[in-house]
Parts: sequence; C-alpha cells; structure tokens
Amino acid sequence: MTVNTPLCFRGKNILAPMVRVGTLPMRLLALDYGADIVYCEELIDIKMLQCKRVINEVLETVDFVAPNERVVFRTCERERERVVFQMGSADAERALAVAKLVESDVAGIDINMGCPKEYSTKGGMGAALLTDPDKIESILTTLVKGICKPVTCKIRILPSVEDTVNLVKRIEKTGIAAIAVHGRKKEERPQHPVHCDVIKAISEAVSIPVIANGGSHDFIKEYTDIATFQKATAASSVMIARAAMWNPSIFRKEGFCPLKDVMQNYIKYAVRYDNHYTNTKYCLCQMLREQLETTQGKKLHAAQSTQEICEVFEMGDFYEETTAIFEAKKTSLETKMQDEDDQMEDPDVIKMAIRFDKREYPPQITPKMYLLEWCRKEKHPQPVYETVQRPLDRLFCSVVTVAEQKYRSTLWDKSKKLAEQAAAIVCLRTLGVPEGKLCEGENHLINKRKRGDQERLISRDHGEDLAEPSHKKANFIEETSDRNVPKMPR
Repeated sequence: MTVNTPLCFRGKNILAPMVRVGTLPMRLLALDYGADIVYCEELIDIKMLQCKRVINEVLETVDFVAPNERVVFRTCERERERVVFQMGSADAERALAVAKLVESDVAGIDINMGCPKEYSTKGGMGAALLTDPDKIESILTTLVKGICKPVTCKIRILPSVEDTVNLVKRIEKTGIAAIAVHGRKKEERPQHPVHCDVIKAISEAVSIPVIANGGSHDFIKEYTDIATFQKATAASSVMIARAAMWNPSIFRKEGFCPLKDVMQNYIKYAVRYDNHYTNTKYCLCQMLREQLETTQGKKLHAAQSTQEICEVFEMGDFYEETTAIFEAKKTSLETKMQDEDDQMEDPDVIKMAIRFDKREYPPQITPKMYLLEWCRKEKHPQPVYETVQRPLDRLFCSVVTVAEQKYRSTLWDKSKKLAEQAAAIVCLRTLGVPEGKLCEGENHLINKRKRGDQERLISRDHGEDLAEPSHKKANFIEETSDRNVPKMPR
C-alpha cells in the first residue's frame, strides 16, 4: 500500500518513546527545540480499543478517552505530521484496529518490540515478541497492508549478532518504513555499554532506515554528540531517550537552554494542554535530577496540583491567566452550542428542565418502567429513545418518542441512562401519568412485583416450573435501547 505522508526516517533526530514522559507537553517541547520526529509513550492496544475519539474544542486537541473519562492519548495539529503512535500489542487484528482508530491523527504507527519491563512483556508484548518472529511478521504485515501511514518497530538486540541481523532482515520483508534498534540485550540496563557494533551490522545488512537508540549514557551529552553516535552505528537516524528526558533542549543545534527556562516552557505546555499534574511532576523531577533535594525540588515533590507546581516555579500568574482563558472559552462554546441547539431544535418536541434523581424513587423502579407500562396499557408502541453526546463536555441528551410525540429534558446529563430517564419523566408529566416517585404513595409496579414473587413461591412449594413466562417478565424489567450513541455534529 502506498504511503501518503511526507514522513521520512533518514537524517532525523527523534524523541524516543518513554512511558510517562512521552506525553503531549514533552513531545511539543522536543519539537520546539529541534526534534524532527516524536514518538508517544507505549500505549496498550486493549486500552486504546476501549477509547472514544473526542474533539476537545477548548484545548483544540484530539483526545482518545477511556470509559472512566481518563484521556489515554492526546494530540494536536502542531504535531500531526511529526508524531508516531507507539503501541504495545501481541495480536495483529487488535493492532490494526488501534492503528485505524488513530491513523488520521498521527504521522506513523510503531510496534514496541524492545521494552523489557513486565508491564510490556506480560501478554507477549514488548521484548517478549523477539522470541516469536512469526507473530512479529504477522503484526507488521497486517499493519503495512491495512493502513496508509508508515509502520515502524523498535527492537532490542538478541544474544548473537547473527540472530539479530536475521531477525531484522525478516522484519524488513514485511514492508515497514524503518526500524529502531536499542543497542542493548533484553536483560541489559542503561549502565551497560551500548553495542554500537551490532547496530552498525544491522545498518549495513538492510536497506530500510535504521534508527540508533541507547546512546544517552555512553555518547550523547550534548547536541554535537548525536552525530558521533550516528557515525559509530552507521545508522540513518538517532533516537534519544534519557538525554532528552533530562533536558529536551538536547535537540537544539545552538546548545542547551538553561534548565530553568526549559522547565518553565514545559510547564506552559502542561497547563496549556491540561496535562495531569502527577505526570507533569514526574517529568519535572526527571529534569531536576540531582537538584531534587534543593528547596525547590522538595516543594515540587510536595505539590498536589498543577497550580501548586506553577507556584513552585513562580508561574502562579500564568496558571491563573491561562485557566481563566479556558473557562471563558468553555463558557462561550457552551453558549454557542446552546444557541445552535435552540435553533436546530424541533419545535414539536415538548421540553422541560428535568433531571432524574434515583433517590426519589423506590429501588429498581424507574420512570422508564412506568412509561413502558403506560404504553402497553394504552396499546401504543413501546417508547423509542434517541440519545446524543455533546463533544465539548461529553454530556448526554435523550429524546423519547411516544405515540408520535417527542419529549426531552433541556438539561444535559452525565450518562445515557440518566438522560433517558429524564426524557421519560418529561413525557409522563406532560401526560399527567404517575412516574413512580416515593411521594406519590402506593406504587403499583412494586405491588405487581410482590405479587409475582408470591406466585413464584407458591409455584415452588407445589413443585411447579420456576421459570416465569417471558411476557410477564417484560412488565417488570426495564427495557434499554440498543442503539449506538452518535456524536453531535461538530
């Protein structure tokens, strides 16, 4: 499949994928200082497949959001042609599904085949793949054939040079665009010397670009050392991890910037893109290193919010100004969206400002159940719920159609279920039908359930079949819509 992106892996200085480090603020800072390509931290395929792609209009980002509302991957237009998405996977189909999910928002896809840590190797991912070349071939071939962006992988070296070269030659045949080689064996750590000779042997054995990695300890102390490491390995490009983690201005041709300036620039990105404070603190601690025991280092370690981190670095005013801008922008967008909702609203929809509070209802009895019961009694088709989610704040609104009339609450809710219950209440109140609230007195659905329980007990005592007819069960079990929740138009 033809690669339709200008991303090239020759003659490049690259930010390596680093867990907890390679998030959006660090990637953008590395690009500012001269990095040509940036890799995100390894993200596991199963976690990514649970995510929804959400346009964040306040931050102007694309967010991949987990069911628990945590942002797993955040990117923006600034890096779209430079960022490579690295995933952990041991399954070709899952890897392809993730690649298709993020393909339009990144410049390339990478498979991690080098991380020796347990969080990566469990489940056969990371360095565990090095012992399963058939699986490596399956994953990479599937990706190369299945997406339009370049595919790369990152490996560690095997115990022998011959085995390593043979593996890389097999990998090259899958059609990948480049291969990154960390010049250490799976069991070796940063304090062990990097095997430049093995990376060089690989570079001379294949025609695809080889990206040399692992030189921070032995070679790369400043910008000019990057070329020295590249020459020693005969590699096409160099990938930098720890040296960039300590000071991302390692990519700057003019030399290092003062660490204070680097850290303040990092914090600006962290605030600008709402980075979680624990991740921000972790990255700043990696930069401080031997200064962690200073007064500033101790204050940073004690910080429990992004605001407190800003105050440690005398950036409290910046934090206040930036958050105020975002709040104003959010308010403006909410107002605009509400105006658009009002303009696009079907005038025939009956609306009320209502929320569902389950504390006002008996256990397991809901307005949706009452509405369903009423429709059956009146011989109407069962209620139909149509629910949408608003991208800005990910809240839900539902419209219920009963007897060809639509009803909805004007208030948006945090879940699809709550929105549907609110719509049901609007309908019931408009019809003047009981909705099952505790304050309404005797609840006939509860009484029906009690009678049903008594009948089952009598049947059991007489040895009769305990199974309740499905048509009776339907009177007491709330029906849920199996419609997919569409996104609101952007």
